[in-house]
Amino acid sequence: MVYAFWKTSWINNQDEGSDRMKQIGASIADGAMAFLKAEYRVLAIFVVIVACLLAYAASSQGDSWLVSISFLSGAIASALAGYLGMRVATKANNRTTNAAQSSLAIALNVAFTGGSVMGLSVVGLGVLGVTGLYVIYSQCGSFSDTQKLIQTITGFSLGASSIALFARVGGGIYTKAADVGADLVGKVEAGIPEDHPLNPATIADNVGDNVGDVAGMGADLFESYVGAIIGSMVLGWAIFGELAYVTLPLYIAGAGIIVSIIGTFMVSVKEGGSPQKALNIGEFGSSGIMVVAMYLLINNFLPAEIIKDGITYTAMGVFGATVIGLIAGLGIGLITEHYTGTGTKPVKS
Repeated sequence: MVYAFWKTSWINNQDEGSDRMKQIGASIADGAMAFLKAEYRVLAIFVVIVACLLAYAASSQGDSWLVSISFLSGAIASALAGYLGMRVATKANNRTTNAAQSSLAIALNVAFTGGSVMGLSVVGLGVLGVTGLYVIYSQCGSFSDTQKLIQTITGFSLGASSIALFARVGGGIYTKAADVGADLVGKVEAGIPEDHPLNPATIADNVGDNVGDVAGMGADLFESYVGAIIGSMVLGWAIFGELAYVTLPLYIAGAGIIVSIIGTFMVSVKEGGSPQKALNIGEFGSSGIMVVAMYLLINNFLPAEIIKDGITYTAMGVFGATVIGLIAGLGIGLITEHYTGTGTKPVKS
């Protein structure tokens, strides 16, 4: 989070461009924040009601009412990630446009930095939230066993999912409505070119892009990220019943954040170069470092071999599973790029 705030400060210090750029950028930023505030006001009521119901239901079943605190924490962290990403994205928009007038390298740096703040906010708040709840409940909570503790933490994932649902769907509906409306009025009725500033709906269209593709996407990623961590913790305790298998996902996630920060320094492009290749270098480079980090963590945390219910599990088996997951993620990205990227054979055909 410290690195994300530092990068935010760097973006704020970049040149915003001409007065016209500043005016359009400010209009988009104001519209995006107005939508986000209206959405969060409605979601706040929903979150409070669900938290009260969770506390009542948990107490009635003999579970801890602290699951409602976990739920609230997850919802707040997810909303905060979307808010931080939105603030930076709207600031980076016109700064990227201004930088592109003079240098591709500088423009990519500004745009990529804005995106990295969103990504690092998501993973930073996710790891801080889950780890913080685990430590607090371990030290202060009155839990008879670790299983109850982990069950209580799962509320964090539910809170994140609740915000993701409304942010993604609500933002997506607004985005598409603004996009279609701007095109119909501008190109069909008034004969104004697409995305022309003379069309007021263009501002709404760009607001929708920020709302759906930044805040909505960020909440969606936050939910998936937190769900993967907590799911691994639940499975680790259910299968092995040892703390090493519960805390390992947190350490791997923490290592991933550090490696991702290192990866941001690998992304650079020369004038006339390919921004996509620059992004791929950062992605593959950080993935290679992550493989080494996971190997060291798994070897240090897990026993070389453990037998449960007649089944033998090995540390290298766990390492292999994490590597396969990493390769699968890279593969999905490469396949998507191949079928949708600029200049690729499927696109040209």
